[in-house]
Amino acid sequence: ATGVQVVIVKDGSDVTMDNLGEKMIGTQRGTTGYIYASDTPENGGYGEDHVLAYDNGATAVQALMNGQIDAVIIDEAPAKEFVAANEGLTILETPWVEEDYAIGMKKGNTALLEAVNAAMTELKADGTFQAIVDRYITAD
Repeated sequence: ATGVQVVIVKDGSDVTMDNLGEKMIGTQRGTTGYIYASDTPENGGYGEDHVLAYDNGATAVQALMNGQIDAVIIDEAPAKEFVAANEGLTILETPWVEEDYAIGMKKGNTALLEAVNAAMTELKADGTFQAIVDRYITAD
């Protein structure tokens, strides 16, 4: 699976992907968004001086709306929910980062690989994956 992280800003903001490192950025504590953004510029981050960690995405978005930060880096699905639920917010067009997720298992264990692939195919086909996303990835 591929996860996409995006940047939420206020409508009319001057924040762009090019100047993001000059701004104050909010993220959810302990997430890859926080880890990547707070890393040193040599490693592609903006440094800890430009990133504030919040207990959850909703608190980071509230800080953005209150003018305490300039942008929020968060996964795309909850970002869309936050923007839909809070007038005056928008998502920058370009994704901030894309991450690939996978399930690891012992090499050569074809029985487990086939079972996992079959289960994933079934969960996608019957709508279970989408039901999980709809239930748990919300602005709440």
